Amino acid sequence: MNELCDLEVHINGHHTLHLHQSVMCAFSGRLRTLVKQEKKKKKGGGRKEAVSINLAGGFPGGADGFELVARFCYNDGRVLLCTSNLPLLHCAAVSLEMTEEVCACNLLAQAEAFVNGLYYWTWGDVLAAVRSCEPFAAAADASGLLDRLISALFSKITGATPGPGPGTPNRSSSSCSSSPDTAGLRRSSSSANKTPDSMRPCAGREWWFDDMTSLSPPTVEKVMRVLGCYGVENKNLILTRFLLHYLRAATRRPPALEREGAALAGLAETAVHGVALVGGTAFSCRGLFWVLRIVSAVGLSRECRHKLERLMGLMLDQATLDDLLVSGDDGGGVYDVNLVMRLVRVFVASEEEADAPSERMRKVGRLVDKYLGEISPDQGLKVSKFLAVAESLPDSARDCYDGVYRALDIYLELH
Repeated sequence: MNELCDLEVHINGHHTLHLHQSVMCAFSGRLRTLVKQEKKKKKGGGRKEAVSINLAGGFPGGADGFELVARFCYNDGRVLLCTSNLPLLHCAAVSLEMTEEVCACNLLAQAEAFVNGLYYWTWGDVLAAVRSCEPFAAAADASGLLDRLISALFSKITGATPGPGPGTPNRSSSSCSSSPDTAGLRRSSSSANKTPDSMRPCAGREWWFDDMTSLSPPTVEKVMRVLGCYGVENKNLILTRFLLHYLRAATRRPPALEREGAALAGLAETAVHGVALVGGTAFSCRGLFWVLRIVSAVGLSRECRHKLERLMGLMLDQATLDDLLVSGDDGGGVYDVNLVMRLVRVFVASEEEADAPSERMRKVGRLVDKYLGEISPDQGLKVSKFLAVAESLPDSARDCYDGVYRALDIYLELH
């Protein structure tokens, strides 16, 4: 080995490491190629001249990640793998082409052997590994590692494979250790996008909901895609409930980055597709208003909003005055009057085929009159909007107009 470092490696344009060519190139096919290319450019240079190469494009883990790889190389190809450093070392090994063709028992081979036992990791270890992939998600995704970690994560949830003890998967973290010589759960290509059959509908919150809120929106989006339940493909009630729980928690955190904001909007639409599939069989009218508040906070397309509002409108006779008092966001008043009018139109259209006024229609008539009385003091409410609400129902919806007149008196008095 040369005493002087003859290799300069620039990491992501921010850090420079000084190393030995012979040590690093013995394990990395990519470094070998880059060094040869640089030497060809400097044919006239001296033999001892240092070679400078750039690893740009977001090397996994940056300088810290490359330093772990360097330690592996300087330790003659030995490393203590554990669940906390496995994702980084695996992605770095892929990036640097540290394969068996370059050197026997190379870093990628050791990382793969460790990954083969991931279905026997604890719940906490698998979740932490998924979370640790987030800074270099593109590399983890491209290598296929993220898909495998997500699959293992949900095998813990569904109980599809043996775990460390019966019942709820062990959430404790294990210490660094060598990989167990076990085979992981194998998923065929036909089942890779299939929602686990054991994830049947349930009411309330599952034990894993809170733990999964620690994941970033792009990671949760990836989870839904791996399970084949993203967008209109979402047909799973438990995953829908999880998304609503996740979105509610996300709206309480500081504003997300632009990339995370786009992922949140996609998750909101995925949740709405799941809600629309089960409709009133799993969500009450009040529950649907709750869903609307959550998904509206992160953004929702017109198509998804229409789908959700149609469900709400069909169940409008089950709503209460508190449900209708949704805050306005268009500067036209305190309450979202346009939303209520859209819901009333949906309900009226569904009842138009009835030969005689139904009790459901009368209930909505009484509800709308109460709503008029509540919104009449709003100084930002235009008279045209007030009248539009009053006239949104057919005459058959009311036995008398006393409620409308009282609300109109209040409106005229305060305006």
